[in-house]
Amino acid sequence: MPRDALPRLFDVPLAERMRPQELNDVIGQDHLLGPGRPLRRAIEGDRVPSMILWGPPGCGKTTLARLLAQHTAAHFEPFSAVLSGVKELREIVSRAEQRRVSDPLARTLLFVDEIHRFNKAQQDAFLPHVESGLVVLVGATTENPSFHVNGALLSRCAVHVLRPLEEASLVGILERGLQDMERGLGSLGLRLDGEALRRLVRASVGDARRSLLALERVGLHFRER
Repeated sequence: MPRDALPRLFDVPLAERMRPQELNDVIGQDHLLGPGRPLRRAIEGDRVPSMILWGPPGCGKTTLARLLAQHTAAHFEPFSAVLSGVKELREIVSRAEQRRVSDPLARTLLFVDEIHRFNKAQQDAFLPHVESGLVVLVGATTENPSFHVNGALLSRCAVHVLRPLEEASLVGILERGLQDMERGLGSLGLRLDGEALRRLVRASVGDARRSLLALERVGLHFRER
């Protein structure tokens, strides 16, 4: 294959390109997203409550938050507790209040990535807006929320535990990455047998991002041959 045939294939990381676009595309986390599960029904019915998504890296917390945004009529406001502070939160709240002025039924879904990076005093800033219903809070954390989330805030949120992905799920994710012609590596014509995929998976310790990163390295090596 000519090298210039895929000039921008690797500009965006494979793990980002391969994020599921629909609930039915999600592989794993069936205890939360399987047919008939309470969270699945809440998402499909656009009745998402404030919640904390707790799980290890690469298990799908950010992906799930984005799918929540896709399935709700609420305005989606992403927020990183690493990159942003209370000032940015006030701006989000101001926009939510303005929406309510023009439409009393308007809702705002506030996704806070790595919410544990805010100390418990800073987390107080979310509390009145969650309590009033101005925002639906979806916080993602790798840390036990019982110890890292303000108790008053935690009492107003459902906690959903995401599990490390099992080997079969990760193999399925890698197979999709290999075969997808638009977002994955399908146009490279790369083929890996089951044992090669399982070796990549075992090194990732249940982390889909790490698995896809390893697959992408294989793809880069294949492309450069």
